[in-house]
Amino acid sequence: MARIAFILLCHKDPEAIVRQARMLTAAGDYIAIHFDARAKPEAFAQIRDGLADNPNVVFARRRIKCGWGEWSLVQATLHAVEAAVETFPRATHFYMLSGDCAPIKSARYAHEFLDARDVDYIESFDYFESDWIKTGMKEERLVYRHFFNERTQKWRFYTSFELQKRLRLTRAIPHDIDVQIGSQWWCLRRRTVEWILDFIRKRRDVIRFFRTTWIPDETFFQTLVRHLVPETEIETRTLTFLMFTDYGMPVTFYNDHYDMLLGQDYLFARKISPEAVVLKRRLGTLYSNETASFKISDEGRNLYKFLTGRGREGRRFSPRFWEVESTIGRDRELMIVLCKKWHVAKRLVRRIRQMTDIPVIEYLFNEEGTALPNLGGIQASLVKRTRHRRALMRMLFDYYETDRLVVCMEPANMDLLTDFCSDRAKTRLLEIQCDFSDAYLIGHARRVGLAGEQTQRDTLERLLPTIRGDIVHERDRLRDAGFANHLIMRESDDRDRSADMLARFLDIPAEKAQEIADFDHLFAD
Repeated sequence: MARIAFILLCHKDPEAIVRQARMLTAAGDYIAIHFDARAKPEAFAQIRDGLADNPNVVFARRRIKCGWGEWSLVQATLHAVEAAVETFPRATHFYMLSGDCAPIKSARYAHEFLDARDVDYIESFDYFESDWIKTGMKEERLVYRHFFNERTQKWRFYTSFELQKRLRLTRAIPHDIDVQIGSQWWCLRRRTVEWILDFIRKRRDVIRFFRTTWIPDETFFQTLVRHLVPETEIETRTLTFLMFTDYGMPVTFYNDHYDMLLGQDYLFARKISPEAVVLKRRLGTLYSNETASFKISDEGRNLYKFLTGRGREGRRFSPRFWEVESTIGRDRELMIVLCKKWHVAKRLVRRIRQMTDIPVIEYLFNEEGTALPNLGGIQASLVKRTRHRRALMRMLFDYYETDRLVVCMEPANMDLLTDFCSDRAKTRLLEIQCDFSDAYLIGHARRVGLAGEQTQRDTLERLLPTIRGDIVHERDRLRDAGFANHLIMRESDDRDRSADMLARFLDIPAEKAQEIADFDHLFAD
């Protein structure tokens, strides 16, 4: 009978990881865990302690910091695979999972399914001939070297890319391999995994090549399996059910998706909402049920397309993030920097980006040109961003694969602030109160069209008290709104108090907050 060694890559929610590992190993299977080195050490310690008495659990011998689109995801997978191969000699299959995956069949069904055919399950389509990549880079992902992360180091990523293009610094793909592409969620036989490990020990040139490609987790294993395994022994599909929205974001499953998920011709599903506690519990019970039977209808994708294409009254499913009133996510932290002087807020969040790994976005609801990823058009205009504010914010969390996000907003946007602060997400506000000289206010009046270069001095002097009054009024409105977790950092504060506000706002150690606050020209005009 098949014995599965699950390869689990995860970075958060240690309690859920412990539950997931116990559930999967209770059926006699194994699990090898790589927990992202970016996560807090105490979270990893919680997982190790929670699974210390389980002989069917092993941890990757080396934890590394992972980033979306980077080689680090492949390297983390290899570390976990190597640990599983060495520790579990009876494992017949190796199944790639994330912390957001859950079984949608019983363990008995999964074992019988894998026993039925002696094949590897992995998407592997020809990289150049297929249309798997719909938009964006294609050949450029391979022939140029990518040293930086596009999501966290956008300027460096594109500067390096454009420089290589200008200098024509392309490189050849290893001559004897045909690059393939597909989903990173695979299930491979033991023999195939051992072949891969042996191949990479011998072919360091292939490792060097993939190490600087962009998004190698969609190409590395897919290419090597097709290179090493006869075509008749490859089933070009994934056993993990996942769908994507029109914006290219993964569809999230909730409690009332249970019956639909069970009818799909897959063994696992991704991604399950952290809030879908009932769904997770029911699927966990199902996995250990040896008598459960399943009727495969496989209508999930067509049903999703029908419902989202036509809209609906009532709710067959729970609220989704594309609906107007949907939540950002209960376990997510939205940190909003409020400042009338936009250049001050921008300096601060750039400092935060430099000193932490928290993604930051500048005035996305106020400046049309704010740098945003392509989210299918919802980010195209200020009108769309504001109308679909929660959907936009949720998509940004998904895009950056994070539970923590810092954004800048104008203090006058009370409707946006009220909306976000009423969401189930954990929202914190940091209001930066600046001093305003007459010269600055005059310049502000000209920038927003209240005055021109030819406006008389006496007119400007009559206007200044009104502008100051508006600023004071905005501060009073913020205070009167009674928002929870509303912190205030003033230009007149000393460094220690500023660091204290930043530590509370970002939920970071005092030493790190002090480094961020140690900034000489934050308030300079």
